[in-house]
Amino acid sequence: MNRLQKLYQDKIKQQLQKELKITNPMAVPKLEKIVVNMGTGDLSKDKIGLKKVLAYISMITGQKPQIRSAKKSIAEFSIRDGDPIGVRVTLRGSRAYDFLDRLISIVLPRVRDFQGVSLKSFDGHGNYNLGIKEQIIFPEIDYDTIDRVRGLQITINTTAKDNAGGLALLKSFNMPFEKNKNK
Repeated sequence: MNRLQKLYQDKIKQQLQKELKITNPMAVPKLEKIVVNMGTGDLSKDKIGLKKVLAYISMITGQKPQIRSAKKSIAEFSIRDGDPIGVRVTLRGSRAYDFLDRLISIVLPRVRDFQGVSLKSFDGHGNYNLGIKEQIIFPEIDYDTIDRVRGLQITINTTAKDNAGGLALLKSFNMPFEKNKNK
């Protein structure tokens, strides 16, 4: 059990139960899974580039990624049915907590001019989506091996029923949300 998972079991679970006024301890929001996705639309014909993307995602997550294929042909994008268009990894249990801990404490502070992550990226069901523009902010990636900077999407799925529960859970994990801006 890693640091963040132990913190959730020892302190955060009880705090969330009081804060959200939940009577059943099994209904307290928790981290369900984290999905890391990287699009590879331009690499459908380039097998070497696809292997590099698979290696990047594997280094970042510590797990072998799935290749996602196109379900139908789209002539405008030069995509045929069955072409690889993305790679995905689903992290559950202790791997998800370990990845979230590294994301919050190591990766996000490495982003240049980081002001915090947006509060508007919840989906209405307590899940949070985070887009990262460069894979080079992860310390596992060697900058010299990069042929092209690629972005990736991270989806944090929780068992919360609404955005308030998901926000409370991620704030208790010290997710660096942006301060309120007056625009």
